[in-house]
This record gives sequence, structure tokens and C-alpha cells, in this order.
Amino acid sequence: MLTSNNISSIFVLDQDEALRFYTEVLGLEVAQDMDFGPMRWLTVRVPGDDKIILLEKPGAPAHDEATAEQIRNLVSKGAGGGWLAFTTDDVDAAYARVVAAGAEVMQEIVEQPYGRDFGIRDPFGNPIRIGDVKG
Repeated sequence: MLTSNNISSIFVLDQDEALRFYTEVLGLEVAQDMDFGPMRWLTVRVPGDDKIILLEKPGAPAHDEATAEQIRNLVSKGAGGGWLAFTTDDVDAAYARVVAAGAEVMQEIVEQPYGRDFGIRDPFGNPIRIGDVKG
């Protein structure tokens, strides 16, 4: 029986730029940053959370170069197949923070059936939602 989801992954085109965005703009922390030879294993997480997000650069060892190029093209169009959602206890402050940091806003704060949230994109086109989701 499954007990939890401990890791998710999202494609990024530049891991250093992704690290800056996810830590400085969103306030996540580095969980792991390791050189695995053909790849860099770079994960971040919400401070205090056990779940980690792999900031994965398309390429070896998981993809041949032709496949990696197709993935990079899709990611740059916002169609990489990944997206993230975060909860916050202060939607207005979170929105002000990401706007001040220059994040690309896709949807301003809106009332949803589940609470209030807004949508942004990371520097590579990956969609992100941030809100005060009601259980």
C-alpha cells in the first residue's frame, strides 16, 4: 500500500536559474544538490516539508539528445507536462512577493470553489499555482 508521495519532478532548462527562482522568489530551500556524473540531482522543498521537488534538466542519463531537445522545446512553450501547486496562509503577501520579484503572472488572485489562489510561471514556462486551499 502506498503511504505518501515523497518526490516530484519538474523539467527546467537551467538548474542554476531554477535554483535562484525556487529559493529566492518562492522561498523554497535546497534539499539536495549532488553531482551524479552525467546529471546534477538538485531538489528543493518548502521549509519544514519532507516532500522534495527534483529540478530536472532534460538530458542524459534519462534522455538521448533528440528526446531532450523535444522536451526543452515543450517546456519553453509551457507544455512540458509539469506543474506545481503550493499552499500559503497569506495569498496576498505571497502574491506581492512573487510580483515584486518579477515572476510572470498568468492569473491574478481569484476566488475559487476551494479558496483563493493565483497562477505564475517559472522562468521556463512551468505553471505554478499558489493559494489558501480549503480542505
